[in-house]
Amino acid sequence: QVQLVESGGGSVQAGDSLRLSCTASGLVFKNYVMGWFRSVPRKEREFVSAITGPSSSRYYTDSVRGRFTISRENDKNTVYLQMNDLKPEDTAVYYCGAARGGGVSFGDYRSWGQGTQVTVSS
Repeated sequence: QVQLVESGGGSVQAGDSLRLSCTASGLVFKNYVMGWFRSVPRKEREFVSAITGPSSSRYYTDSVRGRFTISRENDKNTVYLQMNDLKPEDTAVYYCGAARGGGVSFGDYRSWGQGTQVTVSS
């Protein structure tokens, strides 16, 4: 079985930074696109960012581009999301996912972590 475990969430003030981590097991990590989605109550899970395997091509949703940076360390089976200049609108549960291809669409992902809460106060 594939397991993804997120960490690094918390409660911060607007303008602060957080770094999320997601460690994977049960898969050949380098062969997967890794992504971050976020969700709030009564809303669909929203794409945030994704990074491909060997080439490390990066993708971001418009609302976080320039503030968030995704990266990965394949030898550690870990993907990161560095979040700078956080805004109250970033408040959500953040989920890590693994996809064999694609990476921008929810349906691309085969496995998900349990999520980590990020709360940004004004």
